[in-house]
Amino acid sequence: MLELLQQKLQSLFKNLRGYGKLSEENISGAIREIRLALLASDVHIQVVKEICEEVKQKALGTKVLESIRPGDQFIKIFHDELIEYLAADKTGLCSSRPLKILLCGLNGSGKTTTAAKLALWCKKNRERVGLVAADLTRPAAIEQLSKLASLVGITVYAPKESERLDDFLIRVDSQSVQDRLSVIIYDTAGRLDLDEELLEELRHLHELVCPQEVLIVIDSATGQKGVDVVRAFKEKIPLTGLILSKFDGDARGGAAFSVKKVTGVPILFMGTGEKIESLEVFRPERLVDRLFGFGDIVSLVEKVEAQVKEESIAEIEKKIRSKQFGLDDFLVQMRMLKKLGPLEQLFSYLPQFPGKGQMTIDDKKLKRIEAIVLSMTPEERKNPDIINGKRKLRISRGSGTTVAEINEFLKRFDAVRKMIKKFSTKEGFKLPFFKN
Repeated sequence: MLELLQQKLQSLFKNLRGYGKLSEENISGAIREIRLALLASDVHIQVVKEICEEVKQKALGTKVLESIRPGDQFIKIFHDELIEYLAADKTGLCSSRPLKILLCGLNGSGKTTTAAKLALWCKKNRERVGLVAADLTRPAAIEQLSKLASLVGITVYAPKESERLDDFLIRVDSQSVQDRLSVIIYDTAGRLDLDEELLEELRHLHELVCPQEVLIVIDSATGQKGVDVVRAFKEKIPLTGLILSKFDGDARGGAAFSVKKVTGVPILFMGTGEKIESLEVFRPERLVDRLFGFGDIVSLVEKVEAQVKEESIAEIEKKIRSKQFGLDDFLVQMRMLKKLGPLEQLFSYLPQFPGKGQMTIDDKKLKRIEAIVLSMTPEERKNPDIINGKRKLRISRGSGTTVAEINEFLKRFDAVRKMIKKFSTKEGFKLPFFKN
């Protein structure tokens, strides 16, 4: 995510760190580069002007500390300014219960998928959640919502055949009280583009439902167009927050840096992947840290803890301590890693280091490794040292790989096994991100 902007900023920071002192001339040059980088990332022109002016004024008016390199001090000023532009007074959902959330947006923005993601997020936070299929215009919208909800065990309230939308919503209001729901999420109708009919329908729904939260879902890749969409919706209904969908596929970040400042609508969540678990609370400081190459280890730890059971870690710990860590255990670990999402996305959480940009990440290689391990006998997986040339030929035929690939994998597995033993202590096994 935001790869284009990140690359441009990393190039700029490399030059800035070489400055022996900050002068008006080199500050003006840096500001010009920042302006070009933000404009290339489709950030709204008004926002670009304001950011550049604020950074310039603060850089010229800040006393250079002797203990900090001038270039690093300029980077910190820019870093803090971006956080300030993204930050908002409202940082979460309304605390009153039962909570009604009205989701709106254009077709194709990922609204229905986001409704299911938000429902799962609420469920993980110990809420009794219900999803309301209020999109009666798009073909298969109800079916899509029902299918997504079934994956996470959430009830969907759908209209009966020929039931009017108003009657359906009145019925849902009564049913949700009987079912003691604490959060009700309404997936409303959208359109391919803005039109008066859609906005009037949303206004009517808002009057009927009386939600505490009205969240608009915007496709991150729409850039400045997203600002216009939010403005149009805000004129008809009081938006309380925004969800940036498909943020993992946004290389530029124009919508993220523009929409809050121009419209005043705070960003509350962002979709970070195709999986239904891929919804994160929007935290400006973490996003900017990743953009600047500082990494976001906190979010990575939270992701790991949410997806991987501590019992599984305890079992691996036991195997390592008893020196019985085999390929079956390696396979379990690898599948845990796959649950966390694409490797490239996980890699983006790590801080910048020399050579990171040149490293290639291939998720397909994990599938080939899995095929190699699954083509082994239980005895071979338990004790890889017995795998000789004849066995390797059989495994290569079964997995559709070459003997060279098998040799490389076994060599790396042996190295991983030795490295992982270094985490062993007298008190037990210590793996990063997990508490003993």
